[in-house]
Amino acid sequence: MRHLLIPALIGVSAVALQFASAPAVAVEKTTTLQAEDIFALEWANDVQISPDGRYVVYVRHGFDIMKDNTHRSLWLVDTKTGSHTPLFDDQHSYGNPTWSPDGSRLAFSSNRDGRNQIHVYHLATKTSSAITEVTESPRQFSWSNDGKQLAFLMNVAAEKTAYAKAVKKPKKPKDAKWAKPAIVVERTYYQRDGAGVLPDSYSQIFVVPSDGGYARQLTEGAFSHSGPLAWVENDSALVFNANRNTDWEYQVNESDLWKVAVQTSELKQVTDLPGREYAPVTSPDGKQLAFLHRGNAAIPYHNSKLRIMQLGNQKQRELLSDFDRSVGSPMWLSNDSLSIQYADRGRYKLAEVTLSGKKTDWINDVGGVSVSRPYMSGMYSVARQGGKVAYTQGSSYRPADVAVFDVPKRGNAKVSTLTALNDDVLGHRQLGEVHEFTYTSSFDDTEIHGWYITPPNYDPNKKYPLLLEIHGGPHLAYGPMFAAEQQRYAAEGYIVFYNNYRGSTSYGAEHALKLDGFYSSERDHADHMAGIDVLIDKGMVDENNLFIAGGSAGGIATAYAVGLTDRFNAAAATNPVINWISKTLTADSYLGQIHNQFPAKPWEDYEHYWKRSPLSMAGNVKTPVMLFSGENDRRVPMSEIEQFYQALQLQKVDTAMVRVPDASHGVTARPSNMIAKIEHTLAWFKLYHKEAKSN
Repeated sequence: MRHLLIPALIGVSAVALQFASAPAVAVEKTTTLQAEDIFALEWANDVQISPDGRYVVYVRHGFDIMKDNTHRSLWLVDTKTGSHTPLFDDQHSYGNPTWSPDGSRLAFSSNRDGRNQIHVYHLATKTSSAITEVTESPRQFSWSNDGKQLAFLMNVAAEKTAYAKAVKKPKKPKDAKWAKPAIVVERTYYQRDGAGVLPDSYSQIFVVPSDGGYARQLTEGAFSHSGPLAWVENDSALVFNANRNTDWEYQVNESDLWKVAVQTSELKQVTDLPGREYAPVTSPDGKQLAFLHRGNAAIPYHNSKLRIMQLGNQKQRELLSDFDRSVGSPMWLSNDSLSIQYADRGRYKLAEVTLSGKKTDWINDVGGVSVSRPYMSGMYSVARQGGKVAYTQGSSYRPADVAVFDVPKRGNAKVSTLTALNDDVLGHRQLGEVHEFTYTSSFDDTEIHGWYITPPNYDPNKKYPLLLEIHGGPHLAYGPMFAAEQQRYAAEGYIVFYNNYRGSTSYGAEHALKLDGFYSSERDHADHMAGIDVLIDKGMVDENNLFIAGGSAGGIATAYAVGLTDRFNAAAATNPVINWISKTLTADSYLGQIHNQFPAKPWEDYEHYWKRSPLSMAGNVKTPVMLFSGENDRRVPMSEIEQFYQALQLQKVDTAMVRVPDASHGVTARPSNMIAKIEHTLAWFKLYHKEAKSN
């Protein structure tokens, strides 16, 4: 799996960055994280423990330096012996591992036959075969309880509209080379970042015999149906979530649970609460359904709540009603208790919840799946028998490994880590030390939780330049997890400061909504600046060398900050919104964003949109700004950074625009682009360093 660490050449826009080759002895002397080390990082995801708890299969992710993408293979870990072996590790891509109820088979997806199909692996014979022959990629697999069927989701093309049918097309002469045909767009939700203009298709539910055969479609219509898919009523029906109202595209905060009969395809609505009901899971005895619910108020953040329904009479109730955190990933442990994953103060935790409403925490180190920046991430799975749990275990100094524990009778769990995917690289690198702290915002004394990374070989008698790096969302959160970007900045001598400013998740609904109507603004700006002042007061930061960076919502905050202050030597904003009026009416997220984040439509409250736009303060900017964005970004279209670039050029402010070809909003998805973002930022900031001060 480990790819060779060889020199890489990265070209983005007019700037080329080249890592010079060096003799082997020079490589041995390198102790800090280098740009090319990023190609060698690996991490575990989609860990799935077998029903008896004996094995864990997981998707092993690693960067391919030759293809500049992420390689995904399937590996198996024996929880008793620790044996760690590949199931499928070749030039193809693998995912969606799903155990059969008896643990004798494993369903997974792979493109090994030219396009993605469902395959089933038999553990006893160590053989596998494709059980589908479908034209689109299947996903969200769910075994029936008797192991005879697999349910899954797949996109199906919609019937052509009357307008599309009415367009007359002349016959093209043989061998003629005409332009590509025009694309007809009539849907309200018609584009998605990373996919472009969407084909006119909808997500439908299918079932297929688990030993192979015809994949039969159960749902239809111009509606998108979502998983997970829960088998109920002795495998005669499936529960899923969807909004099947005529105006569903406009009802961005609404979805319900539905039931479809496997034999007749008869549909029945199961829930009708205001808001979204989703993530159904059936209890072991088949009598209860757990699911999640969030409200439908036109606000940008809702806590998700855990609800239990009796399938016989459809009576339901909510557990942990007073718990001011968002509950996720419910799984049944028994007919009387469930496990949940929830976000708390920058960490994902796993806990047990009884039907009487008692919550018992287990562990708090789920994470490590986001290797670029320290976003909260990760997942877990529970064995049907045996009481074992597997999860992605992260830390400040390693991406995700596979870890397991037995469900504890009380309190904290005793965890065994089964892999060490990055010791061969990071074990030979000195990383920056991650420190946690809290402080109060200078705006209104709101408590802000943050972290700072001191450079390798940190000397407390020196002062270091500070790099503030702001997370996106804004309704997301950072945590104390490994992050290649932050560690690279620290390796180059920066104290790297990041926080969970107002609007961040994992601190309760009130904290998340403190940015509602003020994104971005002087309020979150104060959250950042107060933290910088605390670190300056500690005596470790050179206040003449302050730098600011961020992506998406963090890019907006960066662009807004340079309109409010001249304290930063330079700024690097990745895919920032510059003009909310143009952004909301060109981006893929316009439906939900306008409805939940703004008081009215742009033409109805122009002043609000303009006040929140960094472009409104372009005349104040004196700070040199580097703008970095993917040319195929549909979440924050490229025209946004072009507006800021041209505005600052008119102001004769030092400005660089770095355009990444073929990249979407997830501009760092390809490893060379992740490295390019880091190295362009470092190069830009180096131009504006001042002579360092000493204590």
